[in-house]
Amino acid sequence: MVSKKKKKYSSGEGAQFMTRKAALKKLQLSLKDFRRICILKGIYPREPRNRKRAQQGAGGIKTLYHTKDIKFLLHEPIIWKLRDLKVYQQKIRKARAMRQYGQMRKFLRDYPEINIDHIVKERYPTFVDALRDLDDCLTLCFLFSTFPSLKRVPRDQSMLCRRLTVEFMHAVIAAKALRKVFVSVKGYYYQAEIEGQTITWIVPHHFSFQPQNKDEVDFKIMSTFVEFYTMMLGFVNFKLYHSLNLVYPPKLTAAFSSSSEKDLIDERAYVAERIAAMNMSLARVAGSNEAEELPEIDIFNTEDEDPQKLEDAKLEAEKVKKLKTMFKGLKFFINREVPREPLVFLIRCFGGEVSWDRNMFVGATFDETDESINYQIVDRPSMDKQFLSRYYVQPQWVFDSVNTRTLLPINKYLMGAVLPPHLSPFVDKTKDQVYIPPEQRALNDPEFKPQNDEASDEDIEEASDEDKEDIENNSDEEGAEEALTRQYQEEVAEESSSEEEVAGDEDMEKKKLAKEKKKAMAVTAGVTHKEHPYQKEIEDKQAFRLREKLVRKKHRNLYKSMKAGQEARKKEIWLLRKKRRLHDEKVKEDKKSEKRKQKIQALEAAMA
Repeated sequence: MVSKKKKKYSSGEGAQFMTRKAALKKLQLSLKDFRRICILKGIYPREPRNRKRAQQGAGGIKTLYHTKDIKFLLHEPIIWKLRDLKVYQQKIRKARAMRQYGQMRKFLRDYPEINIDHIVKERYPTFVDALRDLDDCLTLCFLFSTFPSLKRVPRDQSMLCRRLTVEFMHAVIAAKALRKVFVSVKGYYYQAEIEGQTITWIVPHHFSFQPQNKDEVDFKIMSTFVEFYTMMLGFVNFKLYHSLNLVYPPKLTAAFSSSSEKDLIDERAYVAERIAAMNMSLARVAGSNEAEELPEIDIFNTEDEDPQKLEDAKLEAEKVKKLKTMFKGLKFFINREVPREPLVFLIRCFGGEVSWDRNMFVGATFDETDESINYQIVDRPSMDKQFLSRYYVQPQWVFDSVNTRTLLPINKYLMGAVLPPHLSPFVDKTKDQVYIPPEQRALNDPEFKPQNDEASDEDIEEASDEDKEDIENNSDEEGAEEALTRQYQEEVAEESSSEEEVAGDEDMEKKKLAKEKKKAMAVTAGVTHKEHPYQKEIEDKQAFRLREKLVRKKHRNLYKSMKAGQEARKKEIWLLRKKRRLHDEKVKEDKKSEKRKQKIQALEAAMA
């Protein structure tokens, strides 16, 4: 019996993937609806191993999806809702064209709504799964909470983002879950630890909204992501509030209700109401107490029996315990020139009380004349009226104190003082190739001297003019990058050539010694052998190259990619050190020129 010939691409990679055009045909959806359903369900294009087989012999580069993902979408009930929406849109367009406005209003009133509750529960079966995927959700919701009413963004969406983000910040305050904060050009980076999961998000600075062109930002796609994220964040907030014995939804100010119109027009009023809402204490469930503190860590024997890990974990737990009550019993007053929202959030997270000028903003709890105020946060060089019972510090003191987990000395942060660098706490200590600024090294090691790591004064003076031109005069980013790459390669080549010269010198010395031994065969007094300082390093490198040749063929590409990553990180560290060296050189030159000017002015004054 002759067996039936197997059809090409009926199995293997040809059957595992499906093009977007074929997916649209199978689901009977438009491209807009297909994008929406994929975003909501978390389905995204895949990259095959062999593109030609996956595309069934077709050329070019096409968008491919897993066939099983598209079949999974066939059973999604939202697809039927999307088809109902399409029917209602056609009815509304027809009624508008026929000028049947009563019928059109009826269709708009009965317009079907899509409920995506089941998708959230399907994608995140447990609460911990939702917390792991909360970073992008919070960043996008905080971004949309700053948007005004836009053409392609539903009006209620920004309002909902505002309410949900403030609710989440209240939950972080009540749980005392904040761990790190960093101020950058993009905004404020926050990191919290909730139920053992580390969550990092960005809150943008509050600037006036600049309209963007349609080609630059696709607000419709972003709005679809926000549609899912708001539902997800609502579930997370509900679970957080109930785990903290808080009433949900909390009673916030009137600006967060959908009936309020002024916040959609006046950005300043919205920000003031948002900060006032954060300074409120939330209502607790009747008959419940505050959330219990976590018990102390029990010491168990680990598999590798490393006592250092247990000590580190215990030390970290002690630091976190002190951090949660760092500002407890302290009162802060914020001047009107200081950005209030991040400071109110930080101070409230760690048990402090905070207020501001009640004549300028709503929500103040005590006045500036209160004698019990411990710290007043100012961002100006001087003040006419000062109280002796409090310290006047700059805002960076609060951020740096949180990152170091202790109240720092205020002498470097006093009013009008030149502030120390604001160092990022988001440093991965597990990586060996990381650039550490000299200020951070000085904090880690008190005996460290910055001039040992960076270039000394003599090295700075000997820096070539080509180095300066590569960094300063290259305004074009690509040209500057090429120049820096070329310079980096030259330095690496110089190092390798110097090693080869040392090896060549070593060979010459060996030949001379051999000739001398042949000439003088008589017994003579022995000479102490001096080891070359770079001999061991050269031998280690030669042995390392021999070990590299032993790497198996199937692991060779992986090894090459690892080496390429190490080289890229090495280049990045070299570039950062070079920029820092040139910056220090520029600061030094500015100081010299300033001293020169002062001397000239003093001489002119003496002569006059």
